[in-house]
Amino acid sequence: MHSPDSAPLHNAPLVTLERIRAAAEVIRGVVVRTPLLPFGRPQTGDPSGRARVWLKPESLQPTGAFKLRGAYYNVATLSAECRAAGVVAHSSGNHGQGVARAARLLGVRAVIVMPLDAPLIKVERVREDGAEIVFVGPSSEERAQRAAELARVEGLSLVAPYDDAATITGQGTIGLEIVEQLAAIDECDAAVPDGRGSAPAPFTVLVPVGGGGIASGVAVAVKSLRPDAVVLGIEPALAADARDSLAQGQIVTWPADMVGRTIADGQRTTHIGQIPFDLLRHYLDGILTVTEDEIARAMVRASREARLVLEPSGATTFAAWLFHEDELPASGPVVCILSGGNVDSARYDELLDRGVAAGG
Repeated sequence: MHSPDSAPLHNAPLVTLERIRAAAEVIRGVVVRTPLLPFGRPQTGDPSGRARVWLKPESLQPTGAFKLRGAYYNVATLSAECRAAGVVAHSSGNHGQGVARAARLLGVRAVIVMPLDAPLIKVERVREDGAEIVFVGPSSEERAQRAAELARVEGLSLVAPYDDAATITGQGTIGLEIVEQLAAIDECDAAVPDGRGSAPAPFTVLVPVGGGGIASGVAVAVKSLRPDAVVLGIEPALAADARDSLAQGQIVTWPADMVGRTIADGQRTTHIGQIPFDLLRHYLDGILTVTEDEIARAMVRASREARLVLEPSGATTFAAWLFHEDELPASGPVVCILSGGNVDSARYDELLDRGVAAGG
């Protein structure tokens, strides 16, 4: 696993715990404070009979994914002049839905640049929130270039999906919630006779990595509040550019046709952003990768045992827990951030069949 870089931060000074706390107030009432759901058999000796692993289902957000957090905070904190001119975003789906919903709630025009192969459910939901859609090819670079062009030509404000301090700050509210929720659990245990006592247990957070927005925001929040915590990024093995970037100490780009092989469409970015890279080098404890069959099997287990519908990207952290437990810290709670559940019904059934065939 990669060890956090102790070099000073130069490109991401605006992503701080204080700003993440302020963002939590801005998005309050718009974004759901998703619960921590215990999963699996109770741990031996746990006074409340709870399991070791906790699931944080961001799939329960109004738009079906965590992206609403960063999108709403970003648009809400634009100047009145910028909001009046409108916004543009590029997205394979979930960020586009988040920006479309934020723009509708705030009365702002939104244009979303999406790939032609984006899941139909994500396209339809962007349209339902009144955003305009511009389609391009499958490459994340092509989406970014088209969005930048629209911003320049039409005077729109770019709401970037991950390489943006405001977006990252909004996503960081997930980490803030996790720390607060685990602290509340520890307080309850301290009040139970023969419980675990008052000392909070070290914990591990598993967070998906695509462009790096959610991973960097969560890592900043968690490690700022609990330096003893372990934060691990999870990537599909077929799109492990962030793993390579951190290992090599520079941003590594994977070709679009390579990352396009993974079923986790939300993690098909060809490289992580510069701001996330700087933050992840400083705060992240490492990156683990999961296989395609492991992702599909995790979707099956989530459906059967947790009663949760997850899209492939939303199941990667769960896959890491289910199939790579031996690569995680040996003790302490583990939190899996389930990033989203937006998947076409026919595609979902197909992926569940694949997961069952692979061993369920």
